[in-house]
Amino acid sequence: MEEEALTLNAHNKAEYPPMHTCEHILNQTMVRMFGCGRSKDAHIERKKSKINYDLPEEPTGEQVAEIARRVNEVIAADLPVTYEYVGRGAVPAGVPLDRLPGAAEDTLRLVRVGDYDVCACIGAHVEHTAQIGTFHINSTSYRDGRFRIVFKLLDSTWG
Repeated sequence: MEEEALTLNAHNKAEYPPMHTCEHILNQTMVRMFGCGRSKDAHIERKKSKINYDLPEEPTGEQVAEIARRVNEVIAADLPVTYEYVGRGAVPAGVPLDRLPGAAEDTLRLVRVGDYDVCACIGAHVEHTAQIGTFHINSTSYRDGRFRIVFKLLDSTWG
């Protein structure tokens, strides 16, 4: 389906595509490493972003370094970022829909980062992961079962 022919929910803000696409990669990395869900809340901005995960214990320094290594490995793989439009009934198993607004349309846009990640999303993304640049964790914190990662991107080639 062509995007122009579809009516999808309006988006509430304009993201910086490299940072937003990196959020997808970070989410999938956390799911794979810790068996947690995707982030519960995030503040994604051009210069610095914050993202929170529900975890039963604080990751070690070695695990934090491994998060960064894996995210950068996916970015360096230069995976294509593609879109697919599907009806709610055709969403692949394992694709969470819990963060969709109640008034979301019946047609959803799935965003795929190569074969690494797929999720329903209406945000802006890069065309391929190498445009993201280098993922850098500025800091982490852990409190009351909530693990926060503050990160930035270096050397993005997007736009």
